[in-house]
Amino acid sequence: MKVCVIGLGYVGMCQAAGLAKLGFAVSGVDLDEDKVGLINNKTPPIYEDGLKELLEEVVPDHLTATTNLAAAVKKSDVLFVCVGTPSKKEGSMSIEQLRKVCEDVGKTIQKTDRWFTIVVKSTIVPGTIEEVVIPVLEKYSKKKFGEGFGVIMNPEFLREGLALKDFFSPDRIILGSSDKKSINSIKEVYRSFKCPILTASFKEAEMIKYASNAFLATKISFINEMGNICKKLGIDTNTVSKGISMDHRISPHFLRSGIGFGGSCFPKDVNAIIYKATEQGYNARLLRSVLDVNREQPLKMMELLDKYGPLKGKKVGVLGLTFKEWTDDIRESPALNTIKELLMEEATLCIYDPKAMRQVKKIFPHLKYMKNADAVVKESEIILILTEWPQFKDVDYKNKIVIDGKNVFDRKRPKRYEGICW
Repeated sequence: MKVCVIGLGYVGMCQAAGLAKLGFAVSGVDLDEDKVGLINNKTPPIYEDGLKELLEEVVPDHLTATTNLAAAVKKSDVLFVCVGTPSKKEGSMSIEQLRKVCEDVGKTIQKTDRWFTIVVKSTIVPGTIEEVVIPVLEKYSKKKFGEGFGVIMNPEFLREGLALKDFFSPDRIILGSSDKKSINSIKEVYRSFKCPILTASFKEAEMIKYASNAFLATKISFINEMGNICKKLGIDTNTVSKGISMDHRISPHFLRSGIGFGGSCFPKDVNAIIYKATEQGYNARLLRSVLDVNREQPLKMMELLDKYGPLKGKKVGVLGLTFKEWTDDIRESPALNTIKELLMEEATLCIYDPKAMRQVKKIFPHLKYMKNADAVVKESEIILILTEWPQFKDVDYKNKIVIDGKNVFDRKRPKRYEGICW
C-alpha cells in the first residue's frame, strides 16, 4: 500500500516518517521547497527527539518529499491530510489550507479510476468533514463520497517532544467515518498497532480531539488556580498535587503547576471550540475560565519579581523559551509574554534555550543570547526558569535569586529559590 502525507509540519512529518519506518512507501508533500530539500537530505525541518535518526533510516528507500501534490496523490492509495488549521483573531479556526488541499486532491483524483481513502488528521471543529471536506472533494473530483473515494477523520494525539514515541505506541486510534470501506482501509494501515481502535461518526471523531485537549488544558489551569491559592496560604502546591493525584480517578498527569500552557494545540483548540459553541448559542463558561487563568498565569512571575525592587536596569536571566521541553516550538509560549513584560519594565535580559534561540532572535533581535545556562547565571542577578529543560536542574546557580516558573526541581533546589505558585 502506498501512502501520501500532505503537510509536513509536526504531525505530518511524524506520520510520514513513522509509516515509512513501518515499511510503507510514503510520499510527503509540502509547499515549502526548503523543507522538502531538507527532508530529502535526511535533515529534519523541525526538532523532534529521534526524528533525525529516523530520517537517516527511511530516506529515500521508504520516504521521499516533494512539492508536486498531484504526482504524489496519483501514485498513492491512502492520503493523510495534515495541514495546519490556525486560529483567526476572533478565535475561530482557519480551514483555508484544508479547503485548498481538498480542491487540489479532488482535481487530481477526477482523472483516475482508482479508489482513494482520504484521512484527515488536521484538527477541525465538528461538522467540517461533512460540511466542507466531502462537498469540496465531490465538487472537484466529480465523484461521490463512498463510491469514488472515502474519507476518515483520524485525529492525532501527539505530544511535541514525544511525538515519535506517541506515534508508535498510541493510547488509542480514533476512526470517524460512515463508510465501511474507508474504515477497513485505514485499519489495514494501522494493523501493527497494539491499542484500542474506536470507530465513530465524523462529528464524534472531530469532537474527541477537542474534548481531549480541552480537558488537559482544564487540568493545567485547575492546578495553577490551586497553586495561586496555596501560594497565598503558604502551602506547597506540589504536596497538594501529589495528594490528590493518588486518587486513581484524578491521576498525576497534567497536575504540575507553573506559568501555564502554550504551544500550537491547547490555546488554539480551546478557543476554537468556545467559538463553535458560541455559534450554537452556548456560552462555554468553564472553558473561558480555563483560558482566563492561563492568560493571567505568566503575570504571577512579574508579581514575584516586585519584591526585589524596580527592574529597570536590573540584570535578569531567562532560561527557556519554548512552551515545553524537548521541542523548538515557541508558539504561544508563556516565556515570550514574560520577556515582553520584562522589556516594558526596562530590565536588562540575557537568554538561553537549547533549541529555540534562532526563532526568538527573529522576534527580539536586540537581546543578549548566551551560549549556555551557566553563562546566563554568571551575567544575571535574578534567574527566571521558563521551560522545564532537565539540564536546568544541574546548573550551579551560585547563590543567585532563582524564580522557577515550570516546577523544574523535585528535591534539591537552589539556595535562594522561589516557585511561581508553590
